[in-house]
Amino acid sequence: MGNAECGVRSINARSRATTLTFPFRTPHSAFRILVFIAACTPATMRPPFQPYPAAPALVINARPARVIAVLDSLAVAESLRVTVTSPRDGYLETAWYDTTTRTSHATWSDVPNLATTVKIRCWADPYVPGESTVTLEAVYRPRYDPSRTERDLEVVVPKEHEGYKIVERLLGKLKDRLGAITR
Repeated sequence: MGNAECGVRSINARSRATTLTFPFRTPHSAFRILVFIAACTPATMRPPFQPYPAAPALVINARPARVIAVLDSLAVAESLRVTVTSPRDGYLETAWYDTTTRTSHATWSDVPNLATTVKIRCWADPYVPGESTVTLEAVYRPRYDPSRTERDLEVVVPKEHEGYKIVERLLGKLKDRLGAITR
């Protein structure tokens, strides 16, 4: 009697002339393989860059998905239009927002004033179980240059800017609603 990965060879002790070969294979489900590949997909709503180091950050007593869900409602209450939200990825991004006229702009070409128009982005990263590090950045573009990428032209707003004050208000409301860790 022999056993190989591709089949089983069975020899009958009574009759040595008869050799039977049975295929003996481990069945692999194509569905299981597809589920595994789909679970490992690198698709994410997060941009390929990290927040600026100068952006304010806070440790919040909630998981990233909960932080993004609460921040989404807080941003709408501040009259910000949210364009990208992904609780699973822990990311939120607003449209360009003019702080003087208090209006959101769908595209960059609609922006009337470069100095007062900001975009707010939030990254919520897991810290320890049940807590998240939340980074909120407000950026503006000091000039318009279509030959460069969006991130190359962005600058973090200074602390005196109205966009920074919006970020501080959002972080304060997030802290009040979910609780924050002081270290």
